Formats: sequence, C-alpha cells, structure tokens
Amino acid sequence: MANQEKAKEESRIKSFFKGVKTEFRKIIWPDKFTLGKQLAAVVSITVAAGVIIALVDYVSRIVINLVIGL
Repeated sequence: MANQEKAKEESRIKSFFKGVKTEFRKIIWPDKFTLGKQLAAVVSITVAAGVIIALVDYVSRIVINLVIGL
C-alpha cells in the first residue's frame, strides 16, 4: 500500500517537472539589447523615485521642525 502511494507521488513530481520543462521551452527570452534597455529603464525610474522620496522627506522634516519650533 505504501509503495503504491510512493509511486503515485513520484509520478506526480515527475509530471510536474515535465510540465515545467515544457513551459520553459515556450518562454521567449529577450535579447541583450532589449534586456539592457529594460534594465536602464528600471534603474533610472528607481533612482528618480528615490530622489523624489528623499526630497519629500527633507521638505516635510523642515516643515515639521518649523511647526514644532513655534
């Protein structure tokens, strides 16, 4: 009984990885140029968002210190 359950579980695992392999073959991977463009876009947007957050933090800190100082 235990051997049948073990064999059934192994069959499910093999079937899962076979499906994963099939799906990986369907993926259209980007070329180096496209990957570089997307990487540059992500990095520049991340840096811009970081600068905006830092500026908002700095200005809000100054405003809060002025309000508390009154």
